[in-house]
Amino acid sequence: MYERDLQDLIRGLRSDAAKRNEEKFISSVIDEIRREITSEDMQVKGGAICKLTYLDMLGYDMSWASFHVVEVMASSHVHLKAGGYLAAVQSFTQDTDVLMLTTNLIKKDLSSATPAEIALSLDCLSQIVTPHLARDIAQDLIPMLNHSRPMIRKRAVLTMYRIIQQYPEVLDININRLCEKLQDPDIGVISATINLFCELARQDPQRFLPLAPFLFGLLTSASNNWMLIKVVKLFGALAPHEPRLVKKLQPPLMDLISNTPAVSLIYECVHTCIVGHLFQGHHGYTLAKTCVNKLASFLLDPDQNLKYIALLSLAKIVPEYPQLVAEHQQAILQSTGDIDISIRIRALDLISMMVSRDTLQQVVQHLLSGLASQTQLAGAASYSGSHVGNTALETITLNTRSFLSPAYRMDVSKRIIEMCSRDGYANVDSFEWYLSVLVDLSYVALVDVGQEIGDELISVAVRVTSTRPYAVNLMTKLLADSAFYENTPGAYINGCVRALRAAAWICGEFGGMSNPLDIVNLLLQSQCSRLQSDIKAVFLQSAIKLIGHWMSSLIKSWTPDLLQVVRDEITSILTKCEIFIMDIDTEVQERAAALTQLLAFIRIDLTNYRLPGTSEHEISENPDFPKGLCLIQPLFQAYALDGMGPEAQENVHIPPGFDLDLTILPEDVGLSLTGSIENELGRTSKNKPNRHKTKKKLQSMGFLDTVANSLEAEHDREVKRLQRLANIRNDPYYLAEPSNRPAGDDINSIPVVRLEGLLDVPDASTANSRQVITPNKQVSQATMMSSPVVQPGDAVDQNASPVPQTASRTAETQPLHVLRSKKVRKSTFDVNSSIYSRAQGSKEKRKRGHAPKLLSAQEGTT
Repeated sequence: MYERDLQDLIRGLRSDAAKRNEEKFISSVIDEIRREITSEDMQVKGGAICKLTYLDMLGYDMSWASFHVVEVMASSHVHLKAGGYLAAVQSFTQDTDVLMLTTNLIKKDLSSATPAEIALSLDCLSQIVTPHLARDIAQDLIPMLNHSRPMIRKRAVLTMYRIIQQYPEVLDININRLCEKLQDPDIGVISATINLFCELARQDPQRFLPLAPFLFGLLTSASNNWMLIKVVKLFGALAPHEPRLVKKLQPPLMDLISNTPAVSLIYECVHTCIVGHLFQGHHGYTLAKTCVNKLASFLLDPDQNLKYIALLSLAKIVPEYPQLVAEHQQAILQSTGDIDISIRIRALDLISMMVSRDTLQQVVQHLLSGLASQTQLAGAASYSGSHVGNTALETITLNTRSFLSPAYRMDVSKRIIEMCSRDGYANVDSFEWYLSVLVDLSYVALVDVGQEIGDELISVAVRVTSTRPYAVNLMTKLLADSAFYENTPGAYINGCVRALRAAAWICGEFGGMSNPLDIVNLLLQSQCSRLQSDIKAVFLQSAIKLIGHWMSSLIKSWTPDLLQVVRDEITSILTKCEIFIMDIDTEVQERAAALTQLLAFIRIDLTNYRLPGTSEHEISENPDFPKGLCLIQPLFQAYALDGMGPEAQENVHIPPGFDLDLTILPEDVGLSLTGSIENELGRTSKNKPNRHKTKKKLQSMGFLDTVANSLEAEHDREVKRLQRLANIRNDPYYLAEPSNRPAGDDINSIPVVRLEGLLDVPDASTANSRQVITPNKQVSQATMMSSPVVQPGDAVDQNASPVPQTASRTAETQPLHVLRSKKVRKSTFDVNSSIYSRAQGSKEKRKRGHAPKLLSAQEGTT
């Protein structure tokens, strides 16, 4: 029969017929493999395992053939054994059932005289090792460390790492054997051993500190770059735990950084200096300068990977030596324009960390130029460029960046604001410059950072009083720009429209210094109706403030000729407010209506205004200007607005002699207050529905009543306390603490619990029936025993005399809510256990329909 080998299987999968119906082809191949894998011919079985391994790589399960894989692994032919080990590596997991069968097989191959079989077993063991397998094979692996073949020794060292991961106890026993491999004559074995220690040192570095002398010798004498990289990385893990290594490692690492041409080794040396805190001591500054210079050279390299790791490493050096990194500011700023987004982000991180008072303006100008295009610069410069000699856009080069994503623009915009406002604006020399930067940013950001820009504009205007005139002038130009009012998605500054909210607030609060009426016309223009509701509400509120400023300014230079001018202006303002009165937002309607009513009142006052007479009486009572002009400004300008820091309360000094730890109420007053509350609760504890009234009564108690109660005599308080204890003792609903119970048992003081209504007894049916038990009286034990007893199911005689209480003493002394949770029938009728035992004999009679016999007192006590 023709058998397809692995090559035929691959050709069949790539054929057109298989591509059209791959599932059918794979199904036929798997059926063929199932027949071949049961063959007694090991060559056929090995070929089937190879084909099955290839199919497993394509995603088809082969776990059903695990036992056959072990059979091929046990083959005496090396090429078949290699296929079996490969299949085990590919398909075996921690939960494979036949994994226990491989223990003796691997032990046998490890002791083989054929190096190929040893190598195959080591490779497979490193992939399929489990905790149990590692424990069983660890001691068989140790002799392989001294094998005559370097290839076997190297594989054994690397396999030991996986064994130690699964069975850590083997390291304590054989660490000396592993340390001997650092002096192995083969460089590959040494590299493998260093790699083993380097990986283990990440978890417990202090355990490998004794290896420092051997490693230092390799660091100064080895010439293999890959081995040096591992040695340097291992020292990076050991140095933080041994301060003496800092001084020892600085000269050789500086020599490697300066002289080696291997870039990877240079980076590992720099990284070890950073993580190992080697920039300390006498040679720390020199070593740091050497590292920074090398990293700066990476920034000019065309390799993108070198730029990335250089920016990453410089960001870690900045906190310790910012002045060294600042020397290469231009190279770092150029990285912000790289086409690779990851490099730009790392450059932003580094720039935001290294910015200072001297470099802030240059950095911000460069970042703004990266965001801006020619169209945006033209619009921004016409409004924010009025600041003479200190505008951020004066040195910006026109640069169109079409590849900047919105996320990157948002990141840059927020970083500009964060760098300028850091540490309470510590790096800002000129706040006029910062205000112009914020306005420029609102034009070039193209993302929604209007809220952040507005918050900063208000913060600067409130805190720095000297900038308020310039801020009002700048905000007036911002309000006059019609581009902010374009309610279209394509508007290039539509994202920062919320900056208008801050601009309107600043003009309304501090706009009285300029021409208020012009700003009012800007705030009430028809384009404002396109804005959001909260922005329009601020516009109206600012307009009211500015109108108040304008009217107050008229008072100082009032002439009769201004009367008609004021009337016309008020009429014009009222006309502009009509569009806001019809707004859909309630807040906007309310503010517009308030403004309209105030102006209507002032207009009536202007209409009724008459020039004052010439008599002294009229001159003293009627001013020479309409009184309505003084109506608005006092509503908003009564108090000056000052900035308040979030931690301002910490700066308030405690007055001398003021003790915050002093007790407000004396101790006797506090005790009296507690006693009065307890007395009030004790008096009302019996009446539960009045608890709510009691709470109200206690809440209405004033401090004077508390002080009066505190002055009561000691014997009065003692009388109340004893009265309260007596009430508690006689209260059957109060659960007293065990410590409060009396030492002796007072029979007469035990409260009697009445159980009326707890039992549903049937009506009387016979003349000789007994009455239901009502425990109303206390009787002696003799009377109780001589009285007739009612059995369950007996008829009750309503005319019979009442029977005394038969409940046990334990049941008497328990509260009512405890008794209710028990079986009432048993607790009531359990007078004598013999009575119930006699009653059980009447079951058969009741079943036959006979009435139960009533037991007499003598029969019950017999």
